[in-house]
Amino acid sequence: MSRTPTWGPLSPGRSEHPAGRAEKKGGRSRVTRGLPDRFCGGRRSGSATGSWPLARGGRGAGGCSGARLHEVLLAELRAAGLLDMDDASIDASHVRALKRGAHTGPSPVDRARPGSKHHLIVDRHGTPLVVSLTSGNRHDVTQLMPLLDAMPRIRGLRGRPRHRPRRLFADRGYDFDKYRRQIRTRGITPKIARRGKPHGSGLAKTRWVVERTFAWLHQFKRRLRIRYEIRADLHLGLLQLACSIICLRRLRTSF
Repeated sequence: MSRTPTWGPLSPGRSEHPAGRAEKKGGRSRVTRGLPDRFCGGRRSGSATGSWPLARGGRGAGGCSGARLHEVLLAELRAAGLLDMDDASIDASHVRALKRGAHTGPSPVDRARPGSKHHLIVDRHGTPLVVSLTSGNRHDVTQLMPLLDAMPRIRGLRGRPRHRPRRLFADRGYDFDKYRRQIRTRGITPKIARRGKPHGSGLAKTRWVVERTFAWLHQFKRRLRIRYEIRADLHLGLLQLACSIICLRRLRTSF
């Protein structure tokens, strides 16, 4: 039985998931198609003048960097009641790196070929909250605390900005008592599967959304499913931009 999408009813003529289609449309690259023109240098152009200024961490005509754009969209989602930060999930995904460069290393799951890892925290509905990039041979748990500490302070409602979930779900790769204690000191309840215990804990009923978000991110095929950039900051910028597009499309299709 198929699941009902959590991002609301679809608009006529739109793709069936927030990652969108792979091809170009109307002169806009797949990475920047969902963004207003002011975030893409003010022109409907390809990636050379559209997505790359934001990917480099610079500011375009809209005065907004890739990370800042993501934070603004998260605030809009929270104001609309579309962000559920009580439950968050974390996971990592490996991608092959064809040109090596910074944050690449021999992958333990790809015959020691050079690769990188995408590390991601999402909310209860799979909305990306924060993303990072490491070499392919780094253990997933090494990015657990840095990702939690890097979560932006999300505004959108009256009161203090929200930047911590109440519960954090993770698979057995994060099962270390040291990190459980560090998570608790931040006021977060760890929901991490135990190694050596039989499957069936029920945690996957909440954690599966992070896998779906990775599938959305990797639908931006040419740049995110395989890493072509030598510079790590460019690839991370494209990851942040893709997260912003997923947030924007969820916001648009919910009205």
